[in-house]
Amino acid sequence: MAVVDYYYSLISPWSYLGHDALLATAAAGATIVHRPVRIFELFAANGAVPLPQRAPARQRYRLIELQRWREQRGLPLNLQPAFYPVDVADADRIVIALAGMEIDPSGFAGAAFRALWAEERNLADRATLAALLDACGHPVEAVLAAAATEVVEERYVANTRAAIAADLPGLPGYVLAGEPFWGQDRIEQLHVTLAGGRAPYGAG
Repeated sequence: MAVVDYYYSLISPWSYLGHDALLATAAAGATIVHRPVRIFELFAANGAVPLPQRAPARQRYRLIELQRWREQRGLPLNLQPAFYPVDVADADRIVIALAGMEIDPSGFAGAAFRALWAEERNLADRATLAALLDACGHPVEAVLAAAATEVVEERYVANTRAAIAADLPGLPGYVLAGEPFWGQDRIEQLHVTLAGGRAPYGAG
């Protein structure tokens, strides 16, 4: 079965918009490996800049694109959430911890995306994270404890380095057999590639 490395951060609205679509694509015959990354370190390494540092025209265009894609994906999305920007490091680490415990993190990630981008909830708040874990049926205290370990932090750093090495300019990123697909608007191309089984493209 094909393996898709799924690079994302819970702070990314584009990752949210593509999350369910990616899972549907994977259901057709791929294994998803969840690899949350430190988004601002990725930006710094590969030429992108945080939102407040972008030209005003780019910031305005982003808002238009978000509206187009929330309609196309049929998802609720607040353009200016109550808790944004927010430090999602603990939430990202929970995803890594769940995967390390051999628990599928897809449900928690989806719930966390909705909490930030549709439900006006604070992903930097431990009580919010605990509630999301509980709602997903996960062992709350065990997961929170695992998320705070050095092992999980090392994986977070390693994921970020791997995303940089894969030449992903931003998030989300999907890497199949070494071929990067950047952006949730590339999921359909990923689907075609998975279905067709062609050899991966490279830049060399």
